[in-house]
Amino acid sequence: MPKKTVEDIEVTGKKVLLRVDFNVPLDTNTGDISDDSRIQASLPTIKYLVDHKAKIILCSHLGRPGGKVVENLRMAPIAQRLSKLMGLPVSTASDCIGQEVENKVEALKEGDILVLENLRFHPEEEANDDGFARKLAKLAEIYVNDAFGSAHRTHASTVGVAKYLPAAAGFLMNKELKVMEKLLHNPERPSACLIGGAKVSDKIELLQNMLKKVDILLVGGGMAATFLKTQGYEVGRSLIEDDKLGLARKLLQEAREWGVPFLLPIDVVVVEEIRVGAPTRVVPTTTIPSDSHIVDIGPQSIELFYSELKKCRTIIWNGPMGIYEIPQFAQGTRSIASFLSTLNATTVIGGGSSAEIVQEMGLTDKMTHVSTGGGASLRFLEGVTLPGVRVLLDK
Repeated sequence: MPKKTVEDIEVTGKKVLLRVDFNVPLDTNTGDISDDSRIQASLPTIKYLVDHKAKIILCSHLGRPGGKVVENLRMAPIAQRLSKLMGLPVSTASDCIGQEVENKVEALKEGDILVLENLRFHPEEEANDDGFARKLAKLAEIYVNDAFGSAHRTHASTVGVAKYLPAAAGFLMNKELKVMEKLLHNPERPSACLIGGAKVSDKIELLQNMLKKVDILLVGGGMAATFLKTQGYEVGRSLIEDDKLGLARKLLQEAREWGVPFLLPIDVVVVEEIRVGAPTRVVPTTTIPSDSHIVDIGPQSIELFYSELKKCRTIIWNGPMGIYEIPQFAQGTRSIASFLSTLNATTVIGGGSSAEIVQEMGLTDKMTHVSTGGGASLRFLEGVTLPGVRVLLDK
């Protein structure tokens, strides 16, 4: 069911509590914002509210303060960056609830922007405490959620406040939902799902759901080792989830029954020790040495994946092809990202590390959609209704 958006609700002169995902990466040395793409992603909703003379109260979490005040996780630098991007003054509050905050809200004029303090300074936020949600809701007349990246969390600011205020989606949230819905229910064919990452357990529900939605599945990254092991291959000292071998075997069997090709690497990069500067070797998956670790897909696997992906009209990518944090083990991941950026197809990057890689390589504009929510997009593609979406008003 489509959800109401900010355009479906009268906001002029109203106090609007806007949940955004401004959980931006900070430079560990300087504390400066190293990537403001999450702030920029919500600018259309904020500008709409400014243009329509709403009184805008922004709330977000930042980092993992664990329910207490952490000085280097305050929202002031985010407010400063937002002010610069908007070309407008942006005020801040020293907390996100309480009398002082209520006073600041009452002083807002139409088109003013106030950024509340880090929601997660209060343990009640992540606990979805009803009293905390009521205090947040007390600040406003309308609630708008533009934080797709937090929509899979049952928190006070994503779920609780919607009990007390009319709740609608922001433009970013609406865009993410439309893209993900199309992927699940009406993709251009043929469609492919390319999955990487370290563990099968992190992606098992995604694989099970997408198996019935796409025309081909391709698996790389550390999780490929578990699937290779089920086929009787030696995988050396690579991470194996022994308790997931049965599930991996079952998935391969289901793929055969559904007639969906399930592609695994045919060659891999291996090392004896996972460290920067370790000597690497490329070996076929049939001859992986018993004393080695798989750290990336090999050149033949890259070419195999290319040949299959270029046949597709829709491609979903979630998870790296190797240990991309170490540059010499990132060739497979970077090659796949570069290749996807050249295709005349719908290319959707499922947030998280995949999105970070694409952004770092400057390829964001060459993809159809780069999701702002790793965990949220993963859960959505698993077929789960996100808690933060369920509570929004239906159109």
